[in-house]
Amino acid sequence: MRAARSSVGARRTALDKNMKPTILIITGYGLNCEGESEYAWQLAGAEPRRMHVNDLLANPAPLRDTAGLMLGGGFSFGDHLGSGLVFANRLKTKLRDELQSFLERGRIVLGICNGFQILTKLGMLPGLNGDYFAPTVSLQQNECGRFQNFWVKLKFESESRCIFTQGLGEMEVPIRHGEGRIFPADAKVLRELEEKKLVPCRYVNPTTGEPTQEFPYNPNGSVNAIAGLCDETGRVFGLMPHPEAHLFPENHPQWDFKKASGTLPEHGAGLAIFKNAVAYLKSA
Repeated sequence: MRAARSSVGARRTALDKNMKPTILIITGYGLNCEGESEYAWQLAGAEPRRMHVNDLLANPAPLRDTAGLMLGGGFSFGDHLGSGLVFANRLKTKLRDELQSFLERGRIVLGICNGFQILTKLGMLPGLNGDYFAPTVSLQQNECGRFQNFWVKLKFESESRCIFTQGLGEMEVPIRHGEGRIFPADAKVLRELEEKKLVPCRYVNPTTGEPTQEFPYNPNGSVNAIAGLCDETGRVFGLMPHPEAHLFPENHPQWDFKKASGTLPEHGAGLAIFKNAVAYLKSA
């Protein structure tokens, strides 16, 4: 009887390893990119599930049974009091212990645009020294003073430990935000971000391929051309540009020229970020 139970348990473990990893996508109160986010995870081989934040606050059990958590783009609570601040305070007040446990179990977190803003307001990014609830950076109003909506080029850092960006070089993706300028609390924090390789991607000049402060290539004036951050484990990642908005080659504004020249890819470049995450979860 013991042998039979052991055999069943072994088969179940093997089955679990082959199952699609589950991703919980939080919705509600102005987050509005859940549709394309869900499809991105599906294309990458995951099993996404949407959940309104109120339902999660009332019953956090689903957080214990998922491999990843995503906070997508939008304008939560109208960006009142600062982008992502109200949403972050709700999570910190109601789910702090659950989120801490979630991270300690080795799960992954992705925040895009408003989701990234929420993660910085929580302190989950950059989560220096393992403290995920002490904010050390903020995302402030674009240096130009206006909302911006166009495409930018990113360059990914090969030395970053971010599991979402491994093996990636450059990528063109859209931005659409009014508060995307990364602003560390002080010079010490900025130095720590760079020394610990917590900057997975930067805005670059499309001609030179080098990080830049020049507008519009750097759309918000972010210090050191920082477009995204990860924590020290590499499992928590946030960025201002929208990879989930470049899933199809036709999303790119010059897709017709690429098609005519025979260089149109099968998928949009942004899908690679989600595929990397799924590959990590399946190998962990």
